[in-house]
Amino acid sequence: MAEFVRAQARTLKKRLAETRRFMQVIAGPRQSGKTTLVREVVSKSGLPVRFASADEPTLRGGGWIAEQWDAARLETGKRGALLVLDGIQKIPGWSETVKRLWDEDTRARRALKVVLLGSAPLLIQRGLTESLAGRFEVLRLPHWSFAEMREAFGFRLDQYLYYGGYPGAAPLIVEPGRWARTIADSLIETTISRDVLLLTRVDKPALLRRLFELGCRYSGQILSYTKMLGQLHDAGNATTLAHYLDLLAGAGMVAGLQKFAGGAARSRGSIPKLQVLNTALMTAQSGMAFEEARADREFWGRLTESAVGAHLANAAATGACELYYWRERNREVDFVVRSGRAITAIEVKSARAREAQPGLDAFAEAFKPGRRLLVGGGGVPVEEFLARPVEHWIKT
Repeated sequence: MAEFVRAQARTLKKRLAETRRFMQVIAGPRQSGKTTLVREVVSKSGLPVRFASADEPTLRGGGWIAEQWDAARLETGKRGALLVLDGIQKIPGWSETVKRLWDEDTRARRALKVVLLGSAPLLIQRGLTESLAGRFEVLRLPHWSFAEMREAFGFRLDQYLYYGGYPGAAPLIVEPGRWARTIADSLIETTISRDVLLLTRVDKPALLRRLFELGCRYSGQILSYTKMLGQLHDAGNATTLAHYLDLLAGAGMVAGLQKFAGGAARSRGSIPKLQVLNTALMTAQSGMAFEEARADREFWGRLTESAVGAHLANAAATGACELYYWRERNREVDFVVRSGRAITAIEVKSARAREAQPGLDAFAEAFKPGRRLLVGGGGVPVEEFLARPVEHWIKT
């Protein structure tokens, strides 16, 4: 396992070794290492383990959860046992059933420990905060970073920029056509059709799909909802697009960064900056081969900025920071990172930097950030920035 996954494994191992207090939830996008992490940890726990996966959502229900739970109870001795339910979000009404069974065990003082795996938005936003408040802890796994892909698969920087952070698809880069089909079919289509459309109310599924494609095509650009609707040839409204962007972000695909304005209310109402959360989503749909993409300076520059943005956005998804952009008239800062009261302004240059950075200067005058960073173009090398955790760059 790569370093971030190993760190989360250590955290999970420590939690499972404690007296039964909370159920553990492992949340994150597809192919972020959730199942690998849990199997690695529970295999070394020394406890009886029952691992069950809800692979066929049409055949699963609350009764299936109860059956798995009862089977795990039978294996619970004085030291306890572990129940792992994978893909829990696929089961209608899962949270109410889990709450009932968990509370039964609490009253009976059973030492059964529970681990739930599933997609982040559907687990966290629905059942956890509504039915299971006060009963769970979450470990969030984002997409794999450059450092992790380099350690696990020997990726160079240019390979990471193009092929992104999907560990399951990494061995296929020697067959570019097969790699692109795997990203399109096994990741993009599966995530949209099974993690979003089947499990969330989406009145305009075709619009959501086109919005995802638009987000990949314009990643790194600030685009108003009105312009998006014009590009999408749809007579929808901004509220619908904002909701769909939230769904895509929760699924680990495309986010809409908000403008930093010093106040959360103003930020939420701003024009979004589109940001892919894994650059493979851009390249797999671009129609460009690796060498062709490298030769296209404009596309490679957008890919570089998107990789930096994805690195920051994935850190934000784990709760390490908040991520914004900033623009005032013709002055812009690519990324603004807030961690507690500390603010870091980040500008990305994929070619040689200009001597002056008017966007950074204007932002610094208005908001007094604790740190200003230029990534690429004579500043911090892109490879170095991506190789270190975001916390390294934003600490003061």
